[in-house]
Amino acid sequence: MDAHRRGLPVALLRQRPRLPPGVSLDGTNRRMIPRPSPNTQAILLLTAHLSLGERPGPPPGPTPLTLSEYNRLARFLRDQKRQPADLLGPEAAAILERSPDAATDPGRTAELLARGVELAQAVDRWYARSLWILSRADAQYPRRLKARLKEDAPLILYGCGEAALLESGGLAVVGSRDADPAGLEEADRVGQLAARASITIVSGGAKGIDRAAMSAALTAGGHAIGVLSDSLERAALARDNRQPLIDGQLLLLSPYHPSAPFHVGHAMQRNKFIYALADASLIIAADLETGGTWAGAIEQLKRYHFGPLYVRQTDHPGNTALITRGGTPWPTPQDAEALLALLSQAPAPQVPQQETLPFLTAPVPAQTPANQLWTATRDILRQVLAEPHTEASLAEVLQVGKPQAKAWLARLVEEGGVGKLSKPVRYRAARQ
Repeated sequence: MDAHRRGLPVALLRQRPRLPPGVSLDGTNRRMIPRPSPNTQAILLLTAHLSLGERPGPPPGPTPLTLSEYNRLARFLRDQKRQPADLLGPEAAAILERSPDAATDPGRTAELLARGVELAQAVDRWYARSLWILSRADAQYPRRLKARLKEDAPLILYGCGEAALLESGGLAVVGSRDADPAGLEEADRVGQLAARASITIVSGGAKGIDRAAMSAALTAGGHAIGVLSDSLERAALARDNRQPLIDGQLLLLSPYHPSAPFHVGHAMQRNKFIYALADASLIIAADLETGGTWAGAIEQLKRYHFGPLYVRQTDHPGNTALITRGGTPWPTPQDAEALLALLSQAPAPQVPQQETLPFLTAPVPAQTPANQLWTATRDILRQVLAEPHTEASLAEVLQVGKPQAKAWLARLVEEGGVGKLSKPVRYRAARQ
């Protein structure tokens, strides 16, 4: 739906970063999902539980490196002008022996790096469930997490769905699982409003406010990111999520093992990732001095300050307390134009010109990850379109939904190089 059909000024819409059409890493087309890079493979071997949840009791084998342990190893590798992938080669033992850090136990590290077969089995399992993996060493890793969290940014992100949404920003909407009807109604209204304004909803996917806002945005044709603290595998296969994932509307993301069960600590920790991915945040309902919504909001007000933190004005004690502690009263915008104007006031995250830890946070390329993905997608499409295709036949060949194929073709025609034939309507790449 274009700006004129929404009745919004084009100039105002252009103030916000919008999702580029036709860019997808959806699992229904695995040829377009990159396998883990060598650096990501090394980081997985060093830091991930690969077989979590497949058998009772603690995971077998050596204990993976913690975040702080890996950060120290990454600094050592930087000083040696090395990168994580170098630990996959024959020089690994010699490199590690030079480390003065007691946490870098060569024996433990060697055991972790020897889990190649287990890693291959885990990756095959995740890909069979349409999941993809990024590490902090990948250029496609979300820049907001790198810039805002730095060494606290998760080492690994597991995802399913539209990876281009990682750079879309948006509005984080969070609240209590046991919200009252008025809170759920406001979450639904905000989700619909965000969809009309082409603003991504970022939330935690939990029952209550989170799910209400995300579902409303998706139903209205918008986009949503769900940052999950557990059970990504199960969510990726859920019937309700299937079509939004295929259509490129939804991204499910987790910094935790895809089959990890619910853990209170993980649920608390992921709050900062929700806020870090968004331009601004809205607290719909918070319990007073208890629960994850309260803890996450206080963490933002006291420590992180990732853009404006709005709080719905109500007589709920938790909401009132958050406003007195620095939260901004939610002005309740009534239309998409007002919501766009509100979020346009949020400061953009400042990405460092030069990273201090290059293997923790890879340098940001001049071309955005979304544009890089579109360039690769365009090349594949032009090869397929050497022969004329309809929207339906292109979708069938590439194993994607018809709306995705339609969006790709519209962008190709707009950019030039692909022509539209009539009687019947087909598309063909221009001959070189």
